Amino acid sequence: MFRKAFPIVRSVKVARNCSGRHASTTASTVQPRICIVGAGPAGFYTAQYILKHLDNSSIDIVEKLPVPFGLVRFGVAPDHPEVKNVINTFTKTAENPRVRFLGNLSLGKDFTLEELRQRYHAVLLTYGAEQDNTLNIPNETLKNVLSAREFVAWYNGLPGYENLNPDLSGKSLTLLGQGNVAVDVARIVLSSIDELKKTDITEYALEALSRSQIETVHLVGRRGPLQAAFTIKELREMLKLSTCSTEWRGDDFDHVEESIPNLPRPRKRITELMLKSLSEQQQGQSKSTVSRRFQPVFFRSPINIVGHGKVEAVEYVVNRLADGRAIPTDQRETIVTDLVCRSIGYRAISMDNHINFDERKGCVNNAGGRVLKRNLTGSDQTIDDIEDKYETGLYASGWLATGPTGVILTTMNNSFAVADLVCRDFKNNVIRMNGSRPGLDLSGKPYVSWNGWKAIDAEEMRLGAAKGKPREKLICVKTMLQIASNASK
Repeated sequence: MFRKAFPIVRSVKVARNCSGRHASTTASTVQPRICIVGAGPAGFYTAQYILKHLDNSSIDIVEKLPVPFGLVRFGVAPDHPEVKNVINTFTKTAENPRVRFLGNLSLGKDFTLEELRQRYHAVLLTYGAEQDNTLNIPNETLKNVLSAREFVAWYNGLPGYENLNPDLSGKSLTLLGQGNVAVDVARIVLSSIDELKKTDITEYALEALSRSQIETVHLVGRRGPLQAAFTIKELREMLKLSTCSTEWRGDDFDHVEESIPNLPRPRKRITELMLKSLSEQQQGQSKSTVSRRFQPVFFRSPINIVGHGKVEAVEYVVNRLADGRAIPTDQRETIVTDLVCRSIGYRAISMDNHINFDERKGCVNNAGGRVLKRNLTGSDQTIDDIEDKYETGLYASGWLATGPTGVILTTMNNSFAVADLVCRDFKNNVIRMNGSRPGLDLSGKPYVSWNGWKAIDAEEMRLGAAKGKPREKLICVKTMLQIASNASK
């Protein structure tokens, strides 16, 4: 299907001048050497496309953690194993003889961007977005105010978050934001422990959740049901959850039904599902025997977190909609809660001073994947008028380039498009193949090879099997490195 979308690059041949009396001008093939920084979905999809469309290319995938797969491993909910099946495709890419996985190596610490650009013909930055957006409201630093990203990292076993210890002793959790990540957190907190035991959720999270006293989860959004960011799959899972009932506010759905005929099909389906659930609730068909409740709340923006020492409530301004935008009114509402998780998006960080980074947007300055130069010369009209505007051989894809938008499929399409740019730039001699490149100098660096990862993987599977789980993730980096060191490079 992608052959129709992107041209295929057959090979890269360049002229090489040989030194000495008998200099040859015969064209010979130089192997395009490419470094991809980040072993998440964007990195692997980019590598997959380049392998297929750039003959003889050699790719190093460099990752700061000892283990690959990024958000697929540490972001996808443990009860969504089908989403993780993409790991099988990524594994095939990693085991291609033209690819090297180099784990436990970090940009800005073990090597610089300038070093990479000298040692490779092309460098792709795909290391994602790992910081939270903040609300910038009073008392946001109170105890029991976390981010959904931290909570997900905790139950998914991202090294460094094992000691987060969220306080689950209260009766209610408030999630600020209505995207799929927020719904994932709600579902994990409200799910049956017996069901979670069958997943790869970390053992320490499972134990903490088994002691959880949370009975009510509020899912708060600044706009209305027609703008809810969660998808129908996530909503359907919440509605089917046997351990809790979903409780809507009827007033939030005023005039919603009359809008249905004009909605695009995906939005129409999810709106109809919400209205069906609301109707069942109003007819007394909700799950009255369960003690846990999932309560979506619309048209509310948090303006203050209330508490002394720890969270006690959240104060909201009531919004009205105007052209799809949330406009604050004079009304206020305060909802009592014991734990707050903000889920209002991510932002990337700059890992190297030489990266042309937009701090305001939280992503690399790029145009369609090509990284822009810091200082542009020429026309002062628009970026399209400037000729020499790109850093030759430097690209970005995934959330680092686009911001945190979409799902894995979105990242795949973006990564394929950026990879196609790379292939075309090689083919059109934009990237000049004036000699081979040595690749990263690994001497003295304790990197993890793909065989090292396979040893870690095998140990996790063994530990999981002993507990009736698909795997038990290792959390300690030192332990990972010990296991990997015993495997052949």
